[in-house]
Amino acid sequence: MSRSKRELYRDPSRGKVAGVCAGLSDYFNMELWLVRILFITAVLLSGGPLFIVVYVACWFILDKREMMPNRSPDAKDEDKVSVKFKVWQKGEPPRQALYDLKDRLSRLDGRIQNMERYVTSPEFTVSREIDKL
Repeated sequence: MSRSKRELYRDPSRGKVAGVCAGLSDYFNMELWLVRILFITAVLLSGGPLFIVVYVACWFILDKREMMPNRSPDAKDEDKVSVKFKVWQKGEPPRQALYDLKDRLSRLDGRIQNMERYVTSPEFTVSREIDKL
């Protein structure tokens, strides 16, 4: 099995207080809203002070996630489309992923058509003949 090594970081760019819940959602591949609801439910229904102390400890212990240069925190990867198969998983619903893939393929098709149009044009033939001289 070739799984990439996952590490637990806090993500203040997506977090409300310190980004601990955002880091946990990335680590466990869950939706951020679900992690927040689970945390608030745990605080309200069980040991409130205990979970708050653990949250503050994670705030100080966990490292911040490094931002990629020249990218916004919510920027999507153009090469990767993650589809969620369960409601609690992180990713796009299958229908949205299909629309995104269709859009990417239509843009690629347009680029290929432009290349074919240039290669079959007389301008390309003349340019190639000049380069041969």
